[in-house]
Amino acid sequence: MSNICIIPARGGSKRIERKNIKDFFGQPIINYSISAAIRSGLFDEVMVSTDDAEIASVALSCGASVPFLRSAKNSDDFATTANVIEEVLAQYKEVQQKKFDYVCCIYPTAPLININYLNQGYDLIVQHHYPTVFPAVEFSYPVWRGLTLNEEGISNFAWPEYKNARSQDLQPIYHDAGQWYWIDVSEGFVLSLEGAGVVKISEMECQDIDNLSDWKLAEMKYKLLNNA
Repeated sequence: MSNICIIPARGGSKRIERKNIKDFFGQPIINYSISAAIRSGLFDEVMVSTDDAEIASVALSCGASVPFLRSAKNSDDFATTANVIEEVLAQYKEVQQKKFDYVCCIYPTAPLININYLNQGYDLIVQHHYPTVFPAVEFSYPVWRGLTLNEEGISNFAWPEYKNARSQDLQPIYHDAGQWYWIDVSEGFVLSLEGAGVVKISEMECQDIDNLSDWKLAEMKYKLLNNA
């Protein structure tokens, strides 16, 4: 079986300037994703998809390949992860006559990534034939007790049938941890979380990084996990 790791890292980050190569404890944050992919030993190819020459240079210095730059079409604010993966697979097939069985898309701002979970995800997708496998984390507060607000700021229970329920009696709800996705592409490419396999991780082991407050939280978690 042939596996490729795709790390999508465009240059147009707005809320955190140059986010994908910003220094995180002494190294570009993208290097955590590249290093984890390489050290896992799971991949025939670890590549970065970018439209940015500086990001490409950093990625190459960290050990990833950048065989081509991303198209302008898939470099704007509306391009999806699926668009990027589809373009990369098409380029490899057309230019290098390479076809892969499994793709793992790892986001470039995932410094808390755990290689053991990457391996668990790969085992799940191969052994159980899931179309996709990804890490998921439980919501810290029961969503069933959530409130809606109207224009006057008056609140109502979104699910009034659960307003008197004990939190321990409510079904846990999980969300995508936003770190990586294993995808079976042996019969074509579709990225869907419906019917996907899941690796459960804790809230301490993931952090979506969209703004500077998120960045600080990621630093705090990294310190605690690594005794830094």
